[in-house]
Amino acid sequence: MYETIQSVHSILAYAALGLLLLASINAIFGLTSKKLFTDKDLRLSLFTLIICHIQLLVGLILYFVSPLGSAQLGNMKDAAMRLTSLEHPLINIIALALITIGWSKHKKEESNNGKFKKIAVFYTLGLILILSRLPWANWFN
Repeated sequence: MYETIQSVHSILAYAALGLLLLASINAIFGLTSKKLFTDKDLRLSLFTLIICHIQLLVGLILYFVSPLGSAQLGNMKDAAMRLTSLEHPLINIIALALITIGWSKHKKEESNNGKFKKIAVFYTLGLILILSRLPWANWFN
């Protein structure tokens, strides 16, 4: 069961990061070019939000069944264990909160520029946080 959940979490990570990068670039491009916020922009941002939430759900399940997750929470001297048991989950929850705030704030905006600005700022901050705490050593094995 652990291996299956870990595989799903890894595959979803590529999808979530790709969509998050695409949504951030799309919002920055829309902001700088002052284009209209269309249904395509809305759907891209929403689909990114949904995939990121699914990724978080799978990650939380993995956290409790993995030997590298909650079981290692007291082992703070080992940097690799601290990353997988504390830093990665905590920072990713914060990043997803920022992404969700960006989605929520963009809905209240009236102007196209304001919508793109909220998505660009919050999704990009979320992406940066996620990239900062990825277990890169595990990705390339």
